[in-house]
Amino acid sequence: MRIAVSAGYWSAGPPPGARELFEAADHAGVDQIWTAEAYGSDAWTPLAWWGSRTSRIQLGTAVSQLSARPPVTLAMTAMTMDHLTQGRVLLGVGTSNPQVVEGWYGQPYPRPLERTREYIDIVRQVVGRREPVRYDGRHYQLPVPPEHGGTGLGKPLRSILHPYRTEIPIYLGAEGPKNVALAAEIADGWNVIFFSPAMNDFYATALAEGFARPGARRSAETFDVVGGPLAIIEDDDLERAADQVRPTLALYIGGMGARGVNFHHEVFVRMGYEAEARKIQDFYLAGDRSSAIAAVPTALVEDVALIGPWAKIADEIQRWKQTVLTTFSVHAHPSQLDRIAGLVRS
Repeated sequence: MRIAVSAGYWSAGPPPGARELFEAADHAGVDQIWTAEAYGSDAWTPLAWWGSRTSRIQLGTAVSQLSARPPVTLAMTAMTMDHLTQGRVLLGVGTSNPQVVEGWYGQPYPRPLERTREYIDIVRQVVGRREPVRYDGRHYQLPVPPEHGGTGLGKPLRSILHPYRTEIPIYLGAEGPKNVALAAEIADGWNVIFFSPAMNDFYATALAEGFARPGARRSAETFDVVGGPLAIIEDDDLERAADQVRPTLALYIGGMGARGVNFHHEVFVRMGYEAEARKIQDFYLAGDRSSAIAAVPTALVEDVALIGPWAKIADEIQRWKQTVLTTFSVHAHPSQLDRIAGLVRS
């Protein structure tokens, strides 16, 4: 099993220790490192800045939001980085949610699965550089025709830049079963944000549906599933360890999306925590964040994170290794990286 780490989201500033994490992961033989974006910092600048200190690790975005860039712009960025890194780019994309897309990017949020399919089609055309890019989709048209506001002067173009690789691996950030199946059908990998071994059969079924579709790009044997515990926290006091994870879970379950349109919330409903997730969301949307955090059950934390004494972590990690995951994403203090990697690879 491969090993991945994530530099995480920025808040008011860069995440502490990110530069050291890039360097340590590269030196430790970690396979992948991923950056993220929400509605502040972008994913690509830190990937380039800190990635320039690395020599072998694969560099990915988890995720580059579709609405942040037209598909051709993302293809240009990925091709440029692929040259600079000599073929180490992993292109992770995702739709985000209506609150961010419509509120931050000022774009509508229609038919996300269909839009994702078109977007990836265009990116692959640009990177492949086989011919001038033409596309007549429901969401994207190249060139823009007069009936969609174009002047009629647009010309199909082919990238001036010759790609370092004519195929850059594309990973889809997905949570719902339809989106996971789409990833298995059209992408090279799947970035998982919340995973639990208890949900393995559910996700295996969704992936199998995608692999079985006509023209599917990959099979289970060649598809990369990147995920792991939300956190790995060694502490003999289980509740103290859980308290370190509860704020993040409360934010995602309760506040990352509107009521009824929070994809993270739905993950935990499918996991069997419908009543608990509703309670967390009620508190969070009412502005009572401390009660939302306190309402996160320890059992829920243990479903998506590895917490507690080291012996407990070492025992429970075996369940994670027997899942659809092919790249184990380590979310832990860098000082624990070698120790955890040893458990994963043993």
